[in-house]
Amino acid sequence: MSRSREEVEATLQIAKLSVEDLRSTAQCLTFSETFASGEYSLMELDDALCKEIETGGSLVIRGDKGDHAVLCSQNKTYDLKFADTSNLLLFLPDGKTADLLPDDELPLSIAPCEISGFSNYYWELRRCRPKMKKLKKLLLENPYEGPENEQDTSASVYTTEDLLNQIQASYEELMDHLKVIHACNIKGFWRLLDFDYEMKLLNHITQLMDSESWSFSRVPLTVCLEELRSLEPEQMIEHCLECFGKRFSEEEEASFALDEDKICRTTAQMLLQNAVKFNLSEFQEVWQQSVPEGMTSRLDQLKGLALVDRTSRPETIFLLKTEDLPEDTQERFNTLFSMREKWTEADISPYIQDLCGEKQTIVALLTKYARTSLQNGVKVYNSRRPVS
Repeated sequence: MSRSREEVEATLQIAKLSVEDLRSTAQCLTFSETFASGEYSLMELDDALCKEIETGGSLVIRGDKGDHAVLCSQNKTYDLKFADTSNLLLFLPDGKTADLLPDDELPLSIAPCEISGFSNYYWELRRCRPKMKKLKKLLLENPYEGPENEQDTSASVYTTEDLLNQIQASYEELMDHLKVIHACNIKGFWRLLDFDYEMKLLNHITQLMDSESWSFSRVPLTVCLEELRSLEPEQMIEHCLECFGKRFSEEEEASFALDEDKICRTTAQMLLQNAVKFNLSEFQEVWQQSVPEGMTSRLDQLKGLALVDRTSRPETIFLLKTEDLPEDTQERFNTLFSMREKWTEADISPYIQDLCGEKQTIVALLTKYARTSLQNGVKVYNSRRPVS
């Protein structure tokens, strides 16, 4: 039932409020005939997400049944956090904020306003890292081993849309990570190259460079494709150059400058993947002999890929890839501290760098999840909780 102006003024008098101090329009709330609870959910958006929707963009909730749901914009991923509120939140389709109400002279006017629903909670968004662990697992179901090995047409392959439906990441984050792991789009499907096949492609390129006496800073694309097209598809050769180099144009001719660190790092992975542990000095000698002539191998190229054990005699090195560690921060630290009780900051940093959120530093992360102590005058970190 609607309220009269006299009833509103009487209520204001009981509340000891003066009509002159208020807007000249009072919105009187009543329940709608179609009122229903539980049919609406509220979500708190920041300015960037509001602008994305206002400009025609979209927000997508992603996750399988067993996943904690995330919300993705075009380029960011957010955790959906359930937030209770002690104040009942009312949905007023025709409600107006104070700045939208007319600032007329008295007398007081009455504007009916219907309540269509309510909620006592809302979804709070918190920026989080995209969850990429599943991506490589999916692509490794059917790695690409070259055109001569493409026989099983029933094997699992995934389009961009397929991956977006299964990976909890925004479109741009997914595309960036596909590039990081050297995935290639072949006939509309994303494929991860078999490691041995990728090394085969790289060897073709470096051997051609050696025979042609090319500099690593300038590998002409056209000539490279012409010389190697009889061995491998042009798309694969160009893809390999994209993975291990940087494209540039010189007199309208596309060329690539190969990245020494990336090539040395991949060569080290090839040597280490078939050994549990490798004598460090022997490894360094074999490694330098294995990289293309003119390149220099250095241990700092292996951050997040291999770990050196300085306490063993002789010193050893073994494969430990960041991508193989848990995505969850606490689980990551538990795994690292179960492998080694005490870590120096230099050793552990490459394995937790990707866990840092926006404006978060490695030192802040270590302060939260680890304790410090001195060992032979060197600061080391160990777990804050017992590790099984």
